Amino acid sequence: MADNDIILDVRSISKHFGALKAVDKVSFQARKGEIVGLIGPNGAGKTTITNLVTGELRKTEGEVYFKGINVSRMQPFQIARIGLTRTYQVVKPLQGMTVEENILVGSLFGRSDRQNDLNHAKKTAHEIMELVGLDKKKEFKVSDVTLPDLKRMEFARVLAMDPEVIFLDEVMAGLNPSEVEESMELVKNIRTEKQLTIVYIEHIMKAVMGISDRIIVLHHGQKICEGSPTEVCDNPAVIEAYLGKKYAKEVIKS
Repeated sequence: MADNDIILDVRSISKHFGALKAVDKVSFQARKGEIVGLIGPNGAGKTTITNLVTGELRKTEGEVYFKGINVSRMQPFQIARIGLTRTYQVVKPLQGMTVEENILVGSLFGRSDRQNDLNHAKKTAHEIMELVGLDKKKEFKVSDVTLPDLKRMEFARVLAMDPEVIFLDEVMAGLNPSEVEESMELVKNIRTEKQLTIVYIEHIMKAVMGISDRIIVLHHGQKICEGSPTEVCDNPAVIEAYLGKKYAKEVIKS
């Protein structure tokens, strides 16, 4: 793809907490309409990178460009309103409100370059609820729906903001196998329907390998591998990071 297909350009970002290098000079790009998997063991720096890119943490060094705009010093709400958004590893519903009202908030406070009046926001919220399969639960209080529905709702709330890039942070955590399958199909369908770019953070390997066009692997805050799902699966450094040195040596010998 040409350079003008690059919508997100992360350049050598780092985050140090004293002597701890939580993220250390990580660079990657995402292209329009691509699903990029971001994987690594616990503590590898995946959520920290999400926080750095979306402005929730200050970078020790490095820059982030979104659609050619340097967003490195923008506030999170400013970054979200130009179309770069994220979900959270632990769902954050607005308590005391219905499913529809939660999604409506996303629609009302979405991208600033579109119509944001109440009627338009309600229309958008209804379309998104139907797309993710929550239209029959729109009047439920968030305290009365299941975890899978809460995860769908959080995804829907972000979609209602009309983003161009979404960081999905472990949206399948806590789901059973059939729910994982449903979520995989949902992510793929929404990528196509909304022409989104998705950076997909996930521990469930079946899911991330099954829907990603390209995968980036982190370990101890550094990028150790980048490539297709097949290339990543066959990489000894990745195998070592997940399964240990002994297993990696056996793979190399074979």
